[in-house]
Amino acid sequence: MEAEAADSPPGGVKAALSCFSFNQDCTSLAIGTKAGYKLFSLSSVEQLDQVHGSNEIPDVYIVERLFSSSLVVVVSHTKPRQMNVYHFKKGTEICNYSYSSNILSIRLNRQRLLVCLEESIYIHNIKDMKLLKTILDVPANPTGLCALSINHSNSYVAYPGSLTTGEIVLYDGHSLKTVCTIAAHEGTLAAITFNASGSKLASASEKGTVIRVFSVPDGQKLYEFRRGMKRYVTISSLVFSMDSQFLCASSNTETVHIFKLEHLTNNRPEEPSTWSGYMGKMFMAASNYLPAQVTDMMNQDRAFATGRLNFSGQKNICTLSTIQKLPRLLVASSDGHLYVYNLDPQDGGECVLIKTHSLLGSGTTEENKENDLRPSLPQSYAATVARPSTSSASTVPDNLVPWKSEGQNEAVMMRSTPQKSGHPISGGFGENKEGGRMECDCVRRIGGQECQAPPA
Repeated sequence: MEAEAADSPPGGVKAALSCFSFNQDCTSLAIGTKAGYKLFSLSSVEQLDQVHGSNEIPDVYIVERLFSSSLVVVVSHTKPRQMNVYHFKKGTEICNYSYSSNILSIRLNRQRLLVCLEESIYIHNIKDMKLLKTILDVPANPTGLCALSINHSNSYVAYPGSLTTGEIVLYDGHSLKTVCTIAAHEGTLAAITFNASGSKLASASEKGTVIRVFSVPDGQKLYEFRRGMKRYVTISSLVFSMDSQFLCASSNTETVHIFKLEHLTNNRPEEPSTWSGYMGKMFMAASNYLPAQVTDMMNQDRAFATGRLNFSGQKNICTLSTIQKLPRLLVASSDGHLYVYNLDPQDGGECVLIKTHSLLGSGTTEENKENDLRPSLPQSYAATVARPSTSSASTVPDNLVPWKSEGQNEAVMMRSTPQKSGHPISGGFGENKEGGRMECDCVRRIGGQECQAPPA
């Protein structure tokens, strides 16, 4: 659910955003620009509240927020090999890591943080940022394509297993072992994503015509959807709804496709004894003797609903979210806009555009008004890992700790830096949508600071 925008996308419209991403539960949107980055709350259709903005790091091309917590990960073109982890409400840097080549993508949940380079993937324990594993046998992956289940108790990782075919390697981020390999497509992969529970994995190839869904961890095919047959497209985002009822795909065309995941029962009612019913039975029976490619095409389901964009050729990402108790389709584009559509979960059809927000407006930086009314929760890495200092400016040892992985020639360096002086951002700590605050059965120290979270 994250995209790096091209400088000059097809169609001649210059990209206003260098990157943009929805958080794991689709309650927040992060954008990166030449000037820095911004975080927005997605709790209202009519109003887009800016939660935080920073100009300290210019030319941001990766920004990822951990659910609705204060933990944000940033990578800049000025230092493309360095990952910076911040507690933005306290205005402090938790740590930073440097790698042997440019960082292409980052994925995180409450247990793991992935850093994807072109030929390797680094797996960190997010509670203390220790490097747990480096996967080195990764085929060249110039786009940094990888996926991480947002379910922290089910931290599966998926990444391409071949340069020439759509093979997916399924990896267990908890036990740090390969689970299986899935032969998903004939062509190379363009998109992969897990559902919220980590029990399903969806994928699309560079052709972009067929989207498949597999069960996890056994890799069995569950669904096959056809996005279109007329032309090949570039899939830019692929995402499940939080309840796993729908799967949404956007591309470089003007149409966003939404598929409904429902099983067809084997006990179908008997067809009426009409000419059309008879011919339908004969047609299905004949399909058993047709080539596999033709049979597969007949069995593929088409889009349940669609969203029409007023542009094509621009980089964009989509997500499905419940806002103000109704299902919505959200599309963020590289031209700096967020489009909000209504989705009919019963009948589908064409989604209705109800609001367009500018992501580059001069709105004031303030917390969501709903958060201001909530009781203040601990503003710490308790939800993110570190305890806030009791003094106005705590002192953190400025040290370098090398973490070497097995088979790795170059050490990855972690530096805990002193807290920056200044005031923390006002407003209560945002609760995530999966059971309130993050539990903290973590190590009790990170960067010299104790965790203040009460034991679970």
